[in-house]
Amino acid sequence: MTQAQHWPKLGVSASVWRDGKVLLVKRAKPPLGFWAFPGGHVEPGERLEEAAARELFEETGLTASFRGLVGLYDVIRRDEAGLVTLHYVIACYLGLAGPGEPCAASDAADAQWADPDRLQAYTLAPNIAEAVAAARALIAGN
Repeated sequence: MTQAQHWPKLGVSASVWRDGKVLLVKRAKPPLGFWAFPGGHVEPGERLEEAAARELFEETGLTASFRGLVGLYDVIRRDEAGLVTLHYVIACYLGLAGPGEPCAASDAADAQWADPDRLQAYTLAPNIAEAVAAARALIAGN
């Protein structure tokens, strides 16, 4: 007998910016090929911003100065019968990049600085375009 899943799970992502460009990573794990912010699971006892910083460093080797919450985003997948197979709530944090250039590692197949006006060049994961716009508005307001 399989154990019942408990939904939703909590994750974090880091919307990191430098010189007007946003950092995107190409997923190396399913669903493959989508571009998103660095991010992943929150470990037990880990504060959300600490989790975002850890995931950013693990996936790109970069650090960032975090400036607050961009927003909360749902990622929900269902099977053919409509049953929930995955539900994450992602806490997305705004960060300004520290020194260095990103180097894809861990769950990232590639990492690039993307022009937010040219996101159509990327196959984006759900909610990324919306989160880029929200982060950009926060930066403009600072």
